[in-house]
Amino acid sequence: MASAKDPFQFQEFEEAGNLLEADRHATTISIEDEDISPEKQRKAADFTPDGDDEDTLDNDDKAELLSGQKKSVPFWTFEYYQRFFDIETHHVKERIIGSMLPWPGKNFINVYLRRNPDLYGPFWICTTLVFAIAISGNISNFLVHLGKPNYKYTPEFRKVTIAATAIFSYAWLVPLGLWGLLLWRNNKIMNLVSYSFMEIVCVYGYSLSIYIPAVVLWVLPYEWLRWCSIVVALCLSGSVLVMTFWPALRDDHPKVIIAIVSAIVVLNVLLAVGCKAYFFSKPELPVENSAATEVTKRPSPP
Repeated sequence: MASAKDPFQFQEFEEAGNLLEADRHATTISIEDEDISPEKQRKAADFTPDGDDEDTLDNDDKAELLSGQKKSVPFWTFEYYQRFFDIETHHVKERIIGSMLPWPGKNFINVYLRRNPDLYGPFWICTTLVFAIAISGNISNFLVHLGKPNYKYTPEFRKVTIAATAIFSYAWLVPLGLWGLLLWRNNKIMNLVSYSFMEIVCVYGYSLSIYIPAVVLWVLPYEWLRWCSIVVALCLSGSVLVMTFWPALRDDHPKVIIAIVSAIVVLNVLLAVGCKAYFFSKPELPVENSAATEVTKRPSPP
C-alpha cells in the first residue's frame, strides 16, 4: 500500500506559482518545447557568450565576399595586381576567340570582360608574341640563305630584347595615352562612356593574339603570304579596337573622333609593318675584301 507522502511522487511547488503570480510579464522556458532554438533561450536568459563577437565578424566577412565588395588597396601593392591574375582558363579562351573573331555590334569589354579585366591573358599573349617574332625571324633568315657557301648561321638573341621592348611598350604605353585622352574628353563631355586603365590594357593585350599565327606564317619565304597575313591580322585586330572604343567616342566632336580612331589604326599598322620590316628583312651577306676578288680596270695602251 502506497504511502500518502511518497517522496518520489510529483509535487507542485507553491513558491514557483507565487512568483508567477507576482510577475505576470516574466519569461518562462519549458524544457518540453522542442521548437525553441538555443538562440532564443540565450536571448530569454539575457546570456551572450564571448564567441558571438567572432561569429559576427566571420559573418560580416562572408557577406562582404558574397556581395563582391572588396577593400580597396593601393595600386603599388602586390595585392592590387593579384586579383587581375585570378581568372579561369575557359574565360581566357573565350576572350582570345572573341578578339580573333570580332562581330559587328559586340563590344569586347561588355561581352567578354564584363567589368572583370585580367592581366594573365595579355601578359602571356605578349610574351608568346615576343618569342614567336624572334624565333620566326631567325628561322626565316636561315631558310633564305640556306645553301649559300659564304653564309654562316649565327642566332641573333638581340631580337628577343628588341621584340619585347616593342611589344610591351605598345601594350602598355598606348593604352596609357588612350586612357588619359578618354579621361580628359570625359571631363569635357559628361555623357561619354568611360573605361578603366586595366580594361584598356586588357583589350590591347588580347587584340595582339591574332598576330601570333600570322607571325608563324612569316617563316615561309613568300612575300605575298606575309603581306596577306599582315592585312588580315590588321583588319581583325583593328576592328576589335575600334568597335570597343567607339561607344566612348561617338558622342564627341567629329574631328576628335577622326583623330583618335586614326591614331589607334596607325599605331597598330606601325607595329605590324615595323616588325615585318625589321625582323623579316633580307640581310646583306658580308662581302669579303681580298686582293684576289678585286678587279681593277686599267685603260688599254694606245
